[in-house]
Amino acid sequence: MVRFRTGDSQGRVQSLPGQKPPRPATQNRAMGTLYLVRHGQASFGAADYDQLSELGRRQSLRLGRYWAERGLGFDAVITGSLRRHQQTWAGIAEGAGLALQPLVMPGLNEYDADAVIRCVHPQPLPRPDTPEQYRQHFRLLRDGLTQWMAGTVSPQGMPSYDGFARGVAEALTHVRGAHHGKNVLIVSSGGPIATAVGQVLGLSPEASIELNLRIRNSAVTELQFTPKRHSLLTYNTLPHLDGAEYRDWVTYA
Repeated sequence: MVRFRTGDSQGRVQSLPGQKPPRPATQNRAMGTLYLVRHGQASFGAADYDQLSELGRRQSLRLGRYWAERGLGFDAVITGSLRRHQQTWAGIAEGAGLALQPLVMPGLNEYDADAVIRCVHPQPLPRPDTPEQYRQHFRLLRDGLTQWMAGTVSPQGMPSYDGFARGVAEALTHVRGAHHGKNVLIVSSGGPIATAVGQVLGLSPEASIELNLRIRNSAVTELQFTPKRHSLLTYNTLPHLDGAEYRDWVTYA
């Protein structure tokens, strides 16, 4: 039998006999939102990848302005320690007029793609500058990531995959424990963001590779969270670039 709740003269919900009382509204307000942003376009193919391109800086500024136009603010900001993370946050902060000091968590740093590729292709490769070379790069990267996750290779200078995933999990645990009911921003890279989504959804490590290789620069992923768990709201969205004038701003590297 379906039971209905009634309201009193002031519109407050009351329970009928035998029903549990309604949950207080404050419990809904305890739900926080975590925004995970991949860095802006970096310098793929250059001697130093860990540097935003001019377009990457514009992407970051545009995202900050988009959020400011909609009145979205943050109670806390967390970044990895890579320069492209710091530069992306600087662009967002400038565009949005924010002055928060970020917490830096190295567990949000990206894996070393070159080290991963060297595990499966030790011979030197030219810097990719043709479509075929780009395809080869990502084929080798996918192969290397699969083997790293399986524990069959150990890229030089990198943690095990379990260690990498643990750093991401620690960041999510920190957000749940320290910021429930708040708006939190994380600026990181495709690997950690895909790993976080995979952990929330219970995906295999291999499935997170496909998420990783499709995430776009400055893309926004949203998770709701309580002190106990995260839930996925959106993945890999570019609302700030939703306009014909930004069509050429959508990048993946």
